[in-house]
Amino acid sequence: MRLTNYSDYALRTLMYLAVMPADAELATIQDIADSYQISKSHLTKIIHQLAQLGYIESIRGKNGGIRLARRPEQINLGEVLRYTEPDFALVPCFVEARQANDKLEPRIEKDSRAAQVSCMIQPSCLLKNVFYEATQAFIAVMDSYTLADITQNGNRLWALLR
Repeated sequence: MRLTNYSDYALRTLMYLAVMPADAELATIQDIADSYQISKSHLTKIIHQLAQLGYIESIRGKNGGIRLARRPEQINLGEVLRYTEPDFALVPCFVEARQANDKLEPRIEKDSRAAQVSCMIQPSCLLKNVFYEATQAFIAVMDSYTLADITQNGNRLWALLR
């Protein structure tokens, strides 16, 4: 499984904001982009979504910037990934993943010519069940961690990010 850069940058942004010293000024998108050496324009879209989701607070104006809107222990990593990943489709027959009852339920496309062409054994394949179970295990692990868990070494992280 591989996460998108979008999710990676979203998690890194949250980590940056979580380890900022309490007496620090607000962070800017440029600060975060420079620290991680990533595109400011790409990061702007991520910051906008994180703000819409209530993970960060964006303050406008001359001395504006961004900061966490919740305490790190209130930000669940699995939840963040559900919002930032387009799907968790590990194989072509999982053409779509959707969230239902806090669990991913891949929809198996039975009538799609693309699914039939990409895998001839799809109608009888049991491997997709193994992939589904693995995806569920991944999500369960991510659900067991918060932003606070991965930023316990905040001083060391902040020293690397400056």
